[in-house]
Amino acid sequence: MPHVIIKHFAAPLTAEQQATLCEAITRSVTQAFGCSQHAVSIALRPVAPDDWHSSVFVPDIQTHPQELIKSPDYSAA
Repeated sequence: MPHVIIKHFAAPLTAEQQATLCEAITRSVTQAFGCSQHAVSIALRPVAPDDWHSSVFVPDIQTHPQELIKSPDYSAA
């Protein structure tokens, strides 16, 4: 606890980029939840652009807006 899942369009990250992302997320999560870095797990879950709406937007964003701490603004992307 806690487990972070990042759903994203496929993007090749170098080992260095993954390490930087991992360190930043781990630091933020341990500060927010007061847990050990050893308790944190992080997964990268690529999603095809054509599947985003049905696999991510509807089930995770549209259906559970009360769980979001940051909402997307796709018009600004």
